[in-house]
Amino acid sequence: MAAAAAVTAVRVLVPVLLLALARGGGSAPAAPVQFTFTGFARENVTTSGAAAVATGGGLLQLTNATNWVFGHAFYPAPLRFKDPATGAPISFSTTFVAAILPRYPDAHGHGLAFALAPSAAGPAQAVAGKYLGLFNTSDNVGNGTTSEVVAVELDTAMDVEFDDINNNHVGVDVHSLRSVASKSAGSVDVALASGKLLQVWIEYDGATTRLEVTVSAAAVGVPRPPVPLVSCKVNLSSAVADQTYVGFSAANGAASSSHYVLGWSFLLGGGRAPDLDLSKLPRLPPPPSGHKKATELPLLLSLILLAVVVLLVASAAVTLCVVWRRRRFAEEQEDWEVEYGPHRISYRDLHAATRGFRDVIGGGGFGVVYRGMLPPQPGGVEVAVKKVSQDSRQGLREFVSEIASLSRLRHRNLVQLLGYCRRRGELLLVYDYMVNGSLDKRLFGAGGNEPALSWEQRAKIVRDVAAGLLYLHEGWEQVVVHRDIKSANVLLDGDMNGKLSDFGLARLYDHGSDSRTTHVIGTLGYLAPEMIKTGKATPSSDVFAFGAFLLEVACGRRPMESLGNNGDPAGLVDSVLDRWKAGRIKDARDPRIGKCDEDDLELVLKLGLLCSHPDPRCRPNMREVVQILEGAAPVPETPPEDLGGAGVRIFGCYESFDEFVNVFPATFEITAATPPPPCSPSSAEHHQLISG
Repeated sequence: MAAAAAVTAVRVLVPVLLLALARGGGSAPAAPVQFTFTGFARENVTTSGAAAVATGGGLLQLTNATNWVFGHAFYPAPLRFKDPATGAPISFSTTFVAAILPRYPDAHGHGLAFALAPSAAGPAQAVAGKYLGLFNTSDNVGNGTTSEVVAVELDTAMDVEFDDINNNHVGVDVHSLRSVASKSAGSVDVALASGKLLQVWIEYDGATTRLEVTVSAAAVGVPRPPVPLVSCKVNLSSAVADQTYVGFSAANGAASSSHYVLGWSFLLGGGRAPDLDLSKLPRLPPPPSGHKKATELPLLLSLILLAVVVLLVASAAVTLCVVWRRRRFAEEQEDWEVEYGPHRISYRDLHAATRGFRDVIGGGGFGVVYRGMLPPQPGGVEVAVKKVSQDSRQGLREFVSEIASLSRLRHRNLVQLLGYCRRRGELLLVYDYMVNGSLDKRLFGAGGNEPALSWEQRAKIVRDVAAGLLYLHEGWEQVVVHRDIKSANVLLDGDMNGKLSDFGLARLYDHGSDSRTTHVIGTLGYLAPEMIKTGKATPSSDVFAFGAFLLEVACGRRPMESLGNNGDPAGLVDSVLDRWKAGRIKDARDPRIGKCDEDDLELVLKLGLLCSHPDPRCRPNMREVVQILEGAAPVPETPPEDLGGAGVRIFGCYESFDEFVNVFPATFEITAATPPPPCSPSSAEHHQLISG
């Protein structure tokens, strides 16, 4: 094996020298690069993470049976996949033999990928688990412009977030884990995580930019399949860096697999890579204990041992049942979790990630929120873990609602749900961590340690929330009524982007049908007047709450901040409306804002009043709101008198509440006998400006 490694090293050195000469020759075409490894020496590849070359045997192991790790192994010299003179992509061909051995037969890691990447150490800040060690939480959304990573994935875990077709597929990834083309490996009778040897052929034609991937079981005498499993077009000229490294990446998440590469042949510059001699490849280690088959009992002893086994199993079952109930990390699972549950995370992992639930970062009526690191080690992902309060009278219902809705919603302005856990009556939700906390704290936080938000920041946040709410109302397969829009439920990421959160009160129904909600729940000051009478939450009632939110952000005041002298709630809407009637609407703004775009401020204030109209027929929908905020439509020039006559208090019509609204009295007296006037004809005509 040492002699073979020496020969291989010579075969590697010559192409590298030719490549170096080609780089120094200005625009001269690069010389072909070719190498073949039947087993690996340490100098053949640059490894990082959990990857290592086995001493003596030449087996390349990318990951072992450890959870939440990844491994990289890249050819040590950078290659040029673009013609230096024309910029056209260069053809290449490669074949390799690999094996994926899961630690347990029914739970495996996330898979292995052949990758083109801009660094020999792999992509920067790569993350394990579903990101395959190739991407991280910020560059996986598929914008197709920044990562300079192209990969062929052998994916053994199904991630709905990336539109995976199943947990046994081959896909082509360009800048994103959403494959541009993928197909089930089962269609060619290949089980990727079976522990058996796999052979993969990848052919790229620079002239046609077509990439073809062929997969089969690797065994002596088994021919290469005549038809590729996956075929698609990939323009490497725009997809990879000028200096690109080629190699392998693999990753484990909550479950683990050992990922191996036994041999690798590669040719850059046209033609087909040399075939691998399977008889010369190193041997795989014995399978994990979970793969060992039970030893078959001798026939003469089977009847005797069967009786003993039955007794032992019965005793063990009783013992395990008692122990399981007393275990510290016991968890629960029900049938609905199969359909609605995203990735379930163990309580043990969450306990370690949050250091025993010590780092409290927030709380509310539905529970306490903790900061954590998952996995709990350097290089993990920061998360926020919400432990739903056991005192919440709708705890389980809210928990199911949030999982059922938020786990399937995907939008840049909605907080992403990463997973969940249930344990002994405790309900836990795991989200992306929002480093800048809630908008509520930035607007009203005590202490004044942080500078006030500028108008540019506030204007960006309200537009972000409007985009997220439009997606809930019109952009998904069902209508999602949030029912609790307020600054406390808007979180801010590191770039101060606004993201709508807390879907514990959300309700879903089909487009074209009516909401079936009958309970009035939510936060006083954001509840639409019609909800008190009908009990039905609709997109229009969300718009009302969004209007109160707009005024809250622009004025730096809560919608129901205090009580007036006569006992009526002093509504922010009425205060801003009074200033508009007096021709001084800009005086309502938060004095901490300072200099700003006065026209944009006035637009937001007037739009907030229009969305807070007491008559739901006179409110815009969220599509019209977004058009107004983006400047695609003007603010309807509704006279302030149309929003309420003299003495009419918009908030003076609350009559009854669900058990959740229990901070304020259940009944308020109306301060004026005259109901709010309906939309005037002129106001309705102005609405046509939006839709037109």
